[in-house]
Parts: sequence; structure tokens; C-alpha cells
Amino acid sequence: MHLYKLNHIRQLESEAIHIMREVAAQFENPVLMFSGGKDSITMARLAQKAFWPGKIPFPFLHVDTGHNFDETIEFRDNLMDELGVDLIVAHVQDMIDEGRVKEEKGPNPSRNKLQIPTLLRALEENNFDAAFGGARRDEEKARAKERFFSHRDEFGQWDPKNQRPELWNLYNGHKSQGEHFRVFPLSNWTEMDVWQYIAAEGIDIPNLYLAHTRDVVEREGTYLAKSKFITLSEDEEYEKKQVRFRTIGDMTCTGAFKSDADTIPQVIEEVASARITERGNRTDDKRAEAAMEERKKQGYF
Repeated sequence: MHLYKLNHIRQLESEAIHIMREVAAQFENPVLMFSGGKDSITMARLAQKAFWPGKIPFPFLHVDTGHNFDETIEFRDNLMDELGVDLIVAHVQDMIDEGRVKEEKGPNPSRNKLQIPTLLRALEENNFDAAFGGARRDEEKARAKERFFSHRDEFGQWDPKNQRPELWNLYNGHKSQGEHFRVFPLSNWTEMDVWQYIAAEGIDIPNLYLAHTRDVVEREGTYLAKSKFITLSEDEEYEKKQVRFRTIGDMTCTGAFKSDADTIPQVIEEVASARITERGNRTDDKRAEAAMEERKKQGYF
């Protein structure tokens, strides 16, 4: 008798695919939130496999802050062409121009909080009732509180004390008018799992994740990439460093670190020995002890 046994990565893949199919079955108009980072790229591959040989049955949504790396946007557009999916782009700049939100001032102003009303408007305008996100519980303590199906009220807000039980892989997608769900198929994955999956599947990634030479400025223990969005003080200057990024977000808040890992196997080896959390170089998470949780309560990813 032949026993078929899944390894750890394929078990996670199977779980994520099951959740994606549950959403397709329970909801009328889902969308996959796509940032161009490794987690959303992994989600795109899982969506491909979940509905193969058919097309992915929902569009992708990118909340574009306008402070993205050029490499991220180029990678996003190429992948959308390859997948053949519809991409909706919600621009934070439009919200600023319309006077709906006000941009921060300072040497490296973050637009992260401005993504919240931009996202909520996009969900409402397109009548999306479920939005896939690539968040993982190992990333940050607020995200560790998330369930797979994360209920949001009519204002798009999240209440960590009012989540539904998820027993025996049963997911309750019941909602009232105006409410929606965020769904996180990668909840049980770790950073290492994502990289091992990328390696196993041969998935292309933006070169930002691999070591490369870039002009950076050191600020508060973090290397920020040279960009038109950052204002240097009199005692600061850019210098060339060989760096890579563990997360990809706004250029104003996504920190790089010195690295020689220019291949995925080397990245996996580096992650295995890391003593700093994945989001440890994100300056937006350092603003307050509960910065992420407060943003999530307001409607953040």
C-alpha cells in the first residue's frame, strides 16, 4: 500500500488553496490585495494553482502610495500580464489631491496611514465583499491575533476581541450589509516557509530582495534607499552599500540591511540565522508600541 505524505511546505500550500476555494465558494465578489512583495507574489502563485486550469476568478488590487520602488511597479505590471488578471490600482495621491487625506510633513513622510481610507474607498466602490491579504502571524504581534477569516464592520474596522472561532477548518463568512472580510491564507506560514516555497516553485521575485549595490542613507539604525521622497539633513549623505530588503513597502519607511545574499538559497541561509525580525527595519512599525494594531483597527491590511 502506497502512502502519500505531504511535506511541511506542501501542507501549507494545501491549506492556503483550501481557504482560497472557500472564499470563492462563500463570497460573491472577492479581490486579492497585491503589493508586489514576496507574500503577495506567493499568493498569486497559490491562486493560479487553486483554480487551474481555469483563470484566476477575481481581480487584484494594489493600493499605490506613490512612494514605491520603481522595480516593484515594473515587476507588478509584468506579472499581471503573465497571469492575465485584471489589476485595479487605488492611488493614495488621488485621495490627497481630492483633499480627503492630508500628507505628513518631515524628512521622510510616510503614506502608510493614508492607505487605509484609499483601500476602504476602493473596496466600497467595487463592492468587494472579501479581500485576500498576504499577512502572516509571525510578522508582527498584532497580526498574530488574526484569524483566517477576519471580519470587518461596515466602517472597515477590525475588532480583535470579536473574532469568530475557526474549528475543524470551518470558516464562517456570514456578514451583514456593508461588512466585508479580510482573508489571510498565509496565516500559518513563516518568512522561512515563504522563501522555501519560492525556491521550490521557482518563482521570480523583484531583485530588491537580493543583494545589490544601492545608494542609501543611514537613519536611526536603518538604511533608507535614495529617493526623491527623502530629504537629507545637513549632516547626512548617501553612500553606496551592498544591501537587500526583507520587506518591500514605501521607500520612505522600508529599511535595507547589508547583505551578500544574491541568490535565493543564500537568502534562505541568511533568514535561518537572522536575529532581527522581518519588519525590524520598517520605520513605520517603530513609531509606537502598538502602531500596527492601531492601523489594523482603522482598516489597514
